[in-house]
Amino acid sequence: MKKQIFILILTLFILAACTSTEVPTQSNDVLMTSAVGSMVASFFGTQTAMYTPPLPTSTATYTPFPSPTIIFPTPTFAPTLTPTFIYYSATPGGSITPTGTQLTPTLNADVLAVGCNNLAFVRDVTIPTGTILAPSENFTKIWKVENTGSCSWLNQYTLVLAGGEYYDGKDTKIQKVVASGSWSEFSIPMTAPRDNGTYTSYWRLSDGQNMFGATLVVTFTVQ
Repeated sequence: MKKQIFILILTLFILAACTSTEVPTQSNDVLMTSAVGSMVASFFGTQTAMYTPPLPTSTATYTPFPSPTIIFPTPTFAPTLTPTFIYYSATPGGSITPTGTQLTPTLNADVLAVGCNNLAFVRDVTIPTGTILAPSENFTKIWKVENTGSCSWLNQYTLVLAGGEYYDGKDTKIQKVVASGSWSEFSIPMTAPRDNGTYTSYWRLSDGQNMFGATLVVTFTVQ
């Protein structure tokens, strides 16, 4: 760019030298001054046009996001259930006596049933196993039973001796109707022997033709 200005100024001097002498010297100086001023202005205008201002610097500030807070819920556990246990004790004759919550014992119907008749032993009401009696003492043995068959027990059904001694007892009709699924109590009056010792007898219910159901046991000690 400086080279171009120099060439332009040189050209202007040459033209001024060739100009007629009739032109006043003052006019040549004015023309030269004007031309130089125009060219200088053009030069700075070009420089201004070529200047590219810098991009504005952003003054925005960065605000970080707050760290998230994670809240874990407190787990809730289901309450622990406490099981209820039921205990049973065995008695002579293969029957079962509940010693915990009172429930009907489950027995083998194939062994105990005869036709539609069946009986389950529930518990000893009187004279439990191990009872001590005086010689010749009178007592009444009572059993609680359940009709687990599909037929009702009728009046003529009889509690009969199935083993051991009568001890002054006897075969006894139940003299009542016991519907299927019902509980009832059977009793037989007896007398303890005069001699010391342990005595046992076995009883079963009969429909007049067949004995059926669980064996009912009475066992006691004379002292």
